[in-house]
Amino acid sequence: MLAVTLDEWKKKLESPNREIIILHNPKLMVHYQPVAGSDEWGSTPTEQGRPRTVKRGVENISVDIHCGEPLQIDHLIFVVHGIGPACDLRFRSIVQCVNDFRSVSLNLIQTHFKKAQENQQIGRVEFLPVNWHSPLHSTGVDVDLQRITLPSINRLRHFTNDTILDVFFYNSPTYCQTIVDTVASEMNRIYTLFLQRNPDFKGGVSIAGHSLGSLILFDILTNQKDSLGDIDSEKDSPNIVMDQGDTPTLEEDLKKLQLCEFYNIFEKEKVDKEALALCTDRDLKEMGIPLGPRKKILNYFRTRKNSTGINRSTLQSASGAKIPKESEFCSSNDDTRNDEYLDVGIGQVSVKYPQLIYKPEIFFAFGSPIGMFLTVRGLKRIDPNYKFPTCKGFFNIYHPFDPVAYRIEPMVVPGVEFEPMLIPHHKGRKRMHLELREGLTRMSMDLKNNLLGSLRMAWKSFTRAPYPALQASETAEETETEPESSSEKCSDIDTEETSVAVKEEAPPIKVGMLNGGQRIDYVLQEKPIESFNEYLFALQSHLCYWESEDTVLLVLKEIYQTKGIFLDQPLQ
Repeated sequence: MLAVTLDEWKKKLESPNREIIILHNPKLMVHYQPVAGSDEWGSTPTEQGRPRTVKRGVENISVDIHCGEPLQIDHLIFVVHGIGPACDLRFRSIVQCVNDFRSVSLNLIQTHFKKAQENQQIGRVEFLPVNWHSPLHSTGVDVDLQRITLPSINRLRHFTNDTILDVFFYNSPTYCQTIVDTVASEMNRIYTLFLQRNPDFKGGVSIAGHSLGSLILFDILTNQKDSLGDIDSEKDSPNIVMDQGDTPTLEEDLKKLQLCEFYNIFEKEKVDKEALALCTDRDLKEMGIPLGPRKKILNYFRTRKNSTGINRSTLQSASGAKIPKESEFCSSNDDTRNDEYLDVGIGQVSVKYPQLIYKPEIFFAFGSPIGMFLTVRGLKRIDPNYKFPTCKGFFNIYHPFDPVAYRIEPMVVPGVEFEPMLIPHHKGRKRMHLELREGLTRMSMDLKNNLLGSLRMAWKSFTRAPYPALQASETAEETETEPESSSEKCSDIDTEETSVAVKEEAPPIKVGMLNGGQRIDYVLQEKPIESFNEYLFALQSHLCYWESEDTVLLVLKEIYQTKGIFLDQPLQ
């Protein structure tokens, strides 16, 4: 400041940390870093004396300065990571991977939504990362694991403890609660902070999850309550009341068990029938009830819970998903005679799922094992009428070689086999090797059909008996009928072709209301090099979504479609 005001230059300044700054003129300053000492190996840096030049203004600068992101934010998407601290093969964090996702979306908006951007109809979509791995492993569990970890193959065991064990943590009742609380509270916190920093934001919110993160979001979404009142629970409550209205009272139950003398104890402790169903052996012992009557009461109410479904809410949370109606998901374990009724599916006990402070519009799952986990939990099918209480859309996006990904639609329509929706390439049409493969398959089928047809005709002409000259009239009649038969054959072939065409143009398959009646499963197109060996690219396929233009374009297309904005040129 003194140099500018007094117009005195060629000043040499030395800062307390031994940095030297020389002010040559108003547009040029030279900054010398302090000379570093030798390191523990006795070597010194080669560029320790090279100064840094500080220039004012942007003249004669060859570097392109990025113009920055558009200020207008149309939509907000929270992205939840999967297992482990690293999200790709370069061992980058969720923050760095989401930065790639954001930059890819900006490029695609400029190329595929150019008209809407020129008309200032759209700005950009903001992607914000949600990290739950660090809070989970800061609970002290790593220290406990380290004490019991063997010293051999140290790096592999560290990778297992830090990454693969996250799946087991989510199946643990204690750490499952920590994970869902962290994810929900972090999304609520970031959403509140985002609104504070963007008070003019009027757009919607969606959520996306990769791998295990998609399962966490699925469980959270299935346990949300609508702001108008949990409609599903209201529908269920009359059924529960009817069941309870038809059942005898607590006093009548005790009469059946010949334990009427203990009714006064329960009345004194204000224990009704529902409270008694939640009591444990220890609770009854503290009330002063002997061992024999305790076992009778526990056994009686345990069988009542399993038969009438009074403890249905516990079973819902144990399966990891809130189920609006028992008919919507068909469990493979139809008889629930197991004494330990809490051990359902993968053994999760009751988890209290937190509520989100917003309603997500769409849920995107990348490389998701949701279908596998639901099957392991004992659920055979999803009712077509089931949908998330607060979220209208659900897209299950996966790479064909992803070893962790599973489909959802066969659980909704179990009796029909059909292919998933193929995500178009962001440059249009299919990839060349896929079109070539389909073309070769079609050509081989045509050659096969034509060859068989020509052989059949040749065999018929070869086996046809010669006609005598006296039967000329008969042969004339037969030759007249042959064109008719051939025309009939042609018509049969035409009808077959038309039937095939009708089959190809059949109405879309109904896959339920989980995605508002639209298709749920969407598969990416593999790259040409990936098609040579699918095993070699399996791991990479699970981590490819962060830089996949096709994935990002599908997300952008579905988001802007809800706002009435479409691609400049629809992809085929």
